[in-house]
Amino acid sequence: MKAFNIPEIYKSEFISSIKKDRQLRDHLKKDFSPSILDFGKVKIHLARHFGFCFGVENAIETAYAAIQENVGKRIYLLSEIIHNPYVNLSLQENGVRFIMDTAGKQLIPWNEISSDDVIIIPAFGTTLEMESILKDKGVKQIYYRSKCPFVEKVWTRVSQIANNDYTVIVHGKPDHEETRATFSHSRSVGPSVIIKDMEEAKMLTDIIMNRRADTDFYELFKDRYSEGFDVAYDLSRIGVVNQTTLLATDTQEIADFLQEAMCEKYNLTKDNVADHFANTKDTLCYATHDNQIAVMNMLSLEADFALVVGGFNSSNSSHLVELCEAKLPTYFIGAADDMVSADEIRHWDIHSKQLKGTFSYMPDKEQVVIHLTSGASCPDILIENVVLKLLSFYGLSLDTLQL
Repeated sequence: MKAFNIPEIYKSEFISSIKKDRQLRDHLKKDFSPSILDFGKVKIHLARHFGFCFGVENAIETAYAAIQENVGKRIYLLSEIIHNPYVNLSLQENGVRFIMDTAGKQLIPWNEISSDDVIIIPAFGTTLEMESILKDKGVKQIYYRSKCPFVEKVWTRVSQIANNDYTVIVHGKPDHEETRATFSHSRSVGPSVIIKDMEEAKMLTDIIMNRRADTDFYELFKDRYSEGFDVAYDLSRIGVVNQTTLLATDTQEIADFLQEAMCEKYNLTKDNVADHFANTKDTLCYATHDNQIAVMNMLSLEADFALVVGGFNSSNSSHLVELCEAKLPTYFIGAADDMVSADEIRHWDIHSKQLKGTFSYMPDKEQVVIHLTSGASCPDILIENVVLKLLSFYGLSLDTLQL
């Protein structure tokens, strides 16, 4: 796999040595068990896979290349390059400005952007409508290669299934940049609709199976279907693609559920299922899958609590939190500073969407055992800082690691 040129501020010699050792001993990535970091008073189960993925490293390398190649020019990102405040702040400190926030709210008016400015596309890609705006403004320098190649793979699959007369079902969060971009591309090539979860998949199935009126579709999925969508015709042949940062198991469960419905309605067998349902399993992101499987394997071990490090608006990080909190107390933190002390921790509640404070989170026992992982947009240096902060509570250092 390609080695990217990533700034030193994101790297950790300690974490890199752990990853390198695991890679040497398991280059085929068949062992998903966590790395055991035993410091005596503190034992850390570090997930086998975590941190920057291929797409994130590609985006960061591209962004810093844009900075170096355009000295003296104004450089803009359409929105956050990835969902991590440490990375985005670092880019802003290098002079990059954001045109919009992650929700699409305009931060810099378009009339301030000129054809001589430099525009970087975020890792999530962007909509065709946004590309049209940039084209109309005559922007000459646009860094498209910052898009995640796995997001582009989804778009390619979208075109393939649409060209074979399937309707595209996009499993994603409707307000997420990646889903907005994927939907923009899918509706340009064929009928499309966004569903956000299994509950909505069941609603869609009720319409497919004529258990609900066709007219219900237009209310249930308002603003999330392509123009001219014909329920009777467009739901007779479907294929499912996904927002790459979601739980892979959720997307597969939804796809399987919809396929079963199509098989029941049209009396299909495995030999002719493609008459009404497209095989789209190859759109699942390897990094999202590996990180989630690594967490599941980590959770097979006993621990006192789990720490997930990442941006609070990071979809893939929040799904790692979901997996962990189903098994044990879990704290979603942005950085080591959120661990105020051994008694107090500030953490993001993914359900209430609020920052909370918890006291006495660290148990008083002979050895505290902690699960630790991070989202695909989290730099390794933030994981090292979390480890150092945990050790500091007990007067320990990295040198006390028991090999």
